[in-house]
Amino acid sequence: MLGIKKGDTVVVRVGRDKGVKGKVLRVFRKEGRAIVEGANLVKKHMRRRSEQEAGGIIEKPAPLALSNLALYCSNCRRGVRFGVKIMKDNSKIRICKRCQNPL
Repeated sequence: MLGIKKGDTVVVRVGRDKGVKGKVLRVFRKEGRAIVEGANLVKKHMRRRSEQEAGGIIEKPAPLALSNLALYCSNCRRGVRFGVKIMKDNSKIRICKRCQNPL
């Protein structure tokens, strides 16, 4: 399945960060979740581990469910559903369901 992969630009469809556009940093296939840059930020208390490393409260992105994400189409300028098109050399590409352009 050519679903959402690392490096894709996605839009959050539902939840607290609805409408946020960001790059996928990591995908957890078994859990069905992904970490998106700038979305679902949580505060984490970090302990100082060395003299050079600062402690305190940091913000880091937490995983989101893949069902809450949509691939971003630069042509349509929105999150869209996508399909898979098989090319003549048997390679697969993802296409936008609205404008039929490759994603």
